Amino acid sequence: MPAAIAPARQAAFDILRKVGLELGNSDSLLHSHQVDALSQPDRNLCTTLVLGTLRWQRVLDAECRRFLSRPDLSLPEDAMLALRVGAYQLLFLDRIPAHAAIFESVEWVKHSEGARQAGLVNAVLRKVAALPKTRTFAAELAYPEWMVARWRKFYGAEACKRICEEGQQEPRTTLRLMTPDAEEELRLHGIAVEPGAFLAKARSIVSSEIGSVLTHTQLQDEGSQLVAELVGHGARILDCCAAPGGKTAVLLQNNPLAQVMACDIHLTRLATMQRRLASTAGHDRIEFRVADAAGLRDVGPFNRILCDVPCTGTGTLARNPEIRHRLQPQEMARQSERQRAILASAVRLLAPGGRLLYATCSLEPEENEHVVEACLQAARTSVRGLTRLDVREEFDRLEQQGIVKGEAVATLRSSGFRDGYLRTLPGEHPCDGFFAALIERR
Repeated sequence: MPAAIAPARQAAFDILRKVGLELGNSDSLLHSHQVDALSQPDRNLCTTLVLGTLRWQRVLDAECRRFLSRPDLSLPEDAMLALRVGAYQLLFLDRIPAHAAIFESVEWVKHSEGARQAGLVNAVLRKVAALPKTRTFAAELAYPEWMVARWRKFYGAEACKRICEEGQQEPRTTLRLMTPDAEEELRLHGIAVEPGAFLAKARSIVSSEIGSVLTHTQLQDEGSQLVAELVGHGARILDCCAAPGGKTAVLLQNNPLAQVMACDIHLTRLATMQRRLASTAGHDRIEFRVADAAGLRDVGPFNRILCDVPCTGTGTLARNPEIRHRLQPQEMARQSERQRAILASAVRLLAPGGRLLYATCSLEPEENEHVVEACLQAARTSVRGLTRLDVREEFDRLEQQGIVKGEAVATLRSSGFRDGYLRTLPGEHPCDGFFAALIERR
């Protein structure tokens, strides 16, 4: 690529191209060596360009296509990418000079597989630059119509609007304190924090950047932390789909004498998790096992099981904006089938008196209560004594013990529980969208 392109934009183009080719997700690519090598201002700009372009991609495409002689014209993906990144800067960023946004987008596409469309990219972006700067776009326009229709049906128009608007914002950066020395470590690194919204061990970053690996804290959304807290205490614990390991670390922290089995079907993800937890207190109590959670055999029984299953991730669209572009409606059925198989396998491993927490970061009922209800119905003859508990009661215990505390507890209590399930919604609760159900074997 030519030296005329600024490092931040070059990195953003590279990442977005890989995301488009499904060679990685934006979150992991934004923590790659290429981005780490940038200066802090360039890292910030690269992150803004990547996430902003992905969040507003549907709107950017529509605005650019207005200026094509044929709006339905099929363009090379690299040409569309150059248009999106240029248009995002022109329409959404105030401090980027128009000439820089246009010139570098055109320069990039000249050296890509869309080189023949460089003139078109230049012409379209110049027309976009002439649009009024006062224009605003409804957040719902940034999502597929079928997705918005689902949320409106399940949660109502106002909640749907909040979900969409929250997905267009920068998500909170939240830490979990893993040791008594954690806050001192943050202070020494110049990282200013404030208390979490509803967990005693959570902290939200209010200033500075995490430029180095901190040994006494871990980055983790508060909803994810709450899911791990709801698992409770046991002597033998199973984490069915454990990687990348954030919830496993919480289980270790909360159960200092327990033996934990951490399973994952992906060897590389499990190996990465093992390295990540190597400095965590109690890591020697973890048995790492490469295994398909839908077919676990010859293990157990376990007193506590965390069944945090793979899902569509629609509760995390602020952090993973490309999901909205990849996901198709038929994916719900495929995910649901897989989730039912994992849950059916896991409940067979519960010891009498044991509890299992089923969780997803999905907003879709097919992946949540429908899976739990179908599994309990099917398992009544093969696994006796299964019953679903009200998650609110476990939440009450956490509050009584001071684990749950903060300004958002009342909101979570009033609107986060329904029919015995926990469901957090982006825009309504200060965390990602999570679902949890609690099952006991009596």
